[in-house]
Amino acid sequence: MKGFILTALTLALLIGKAPAGRAAEKEKGPENQEVVKTLKALILKNAEWAMQQQPVTVTAESTARSAGGKHDFYSEGDYWWPDPQNPDGPYIQKDGMTNPQNFVAHRLAMIRFSQIIGALASAYKLTGQEKYVKQAMLHLQAWFISQGTMMNPNLQFAQAIKGRFTGRGIGIIDTIQLMEVAQGVIVMQKALAPAVLAGTRKWFAAYLEWLMTHQYGKDEMNAANNHGTCFTMQVASFAKLCGDVKLMDFCRDRYKTVLLPNQMATDGSFPRELARTKPYGYSIFNLDAMTALCQILSTKNDNLWTYQTADGKSIEKGIKYLYPFVADKNKWTLKPDVMYWDNWPVAQPFLVFGANAYKNKEWMTTWAKLDHDPKVEEVIRNLPLRNPLIWLN
Repeated sequence: MKGFILTALTLALLIGKAPAGRAAEKEKGPENQEVVKTLKALILKNAEWAMQQQPVTVTAESTARSAGGKHDFYSEGDYWWPDPQNPDGPYIQKDGMTNPQNFVAHRLAMIRFSQIIGALASAYKLTGQEKYVKQAMLHLQAWFISQGTMMNPNLQFAQAIKGRFTGRGIGIIDTIQLMEVAQGVIVMQKALAPAVLAGTRKWFAAYLEWLMTHQYGKDEMNAANNHGTCFTMQVASFAKLCGDVKLMDFCRDRYKTVLLPNQMATDGSFPRELARTKPYGYSIFNLDAMTALCQILSTKNDNLWTYQTADGKSIEKGIKYLYPFVADKNKWTLKPDVMYWDNWPVAQPFLVFGANAYKNKEWMTTWAKLDHDPKVEEVIRNLPLRNPLIWLN
């Protein structure tokens, strides 16, 4: 704790060197104005909460079940349970059924971190007030820079399974929660203290190196379902923060040549997600991730929103397929999800990003009417992009 206090004092000095405050950015276009109109009160409410929060990182809590150290992120496989026939033996799988006894403290801390930075960055973009940036720097310092509290830049011990694995590549999906941290830093970068910005970028660059070289990262990259999508989505987000043009190009190519053609059917659905025990929730989740890729990576010269494969697959077709079931859940023709069926949909990113890209007022209206402040833990975990204002140009 003493080390953190010293760090905070150093940070206070650094804050004085940050650029002066700027006026709030004027949101362009009717879509962005609709987002501000819908979310302004919630943004300011969440930012007020975030201003009161102290940093809590992976070092705050640990478990003897982790094979890692104090600074290593640890989580356990969601759908793995004790074997009734062998209670002390290796866990067994129950697909779609979350084990409530899992260690989730690190995951919850990272979600909280994401919520804090997302809220502060949104409020800063809305108001231009640098008090939000100063508060954000305390958390960025704790997670990525302070030697006493920082998280190691790898996910070697994520989604472990008792008696089977100390960690798995599938666990990399846990750091989708860091995407709004990275994007929040991009939004606030002009007002961040140079040392904090540099230290944060250094951490993400190290994490990207691990993602692209460790076998866990390679396994996740090659996953044929939402995990492969989320791997690429994360790499794109973190590479954007780090200015890694080669990795961003890699992600664009992977979207066009692997993810879209191999995961989407010609009707716009995702067959691998539909085959799961939670087909509705997984379909929404994967579409959110695909549209996030388009939002992060699209340029004037390489617009993923307008890209389509030779057989007509496109992200627009994916939105058009799923939209009717989100607008009216009663139209869903498959069995309900085995868990959390009643908690979806919420204000899904694919609706607001798609509405913005295609100037579709109906999608925007539906998005505006849905829940923008979900409280169910599983929904929050599978909704890593909760602050659309920071993603819209």
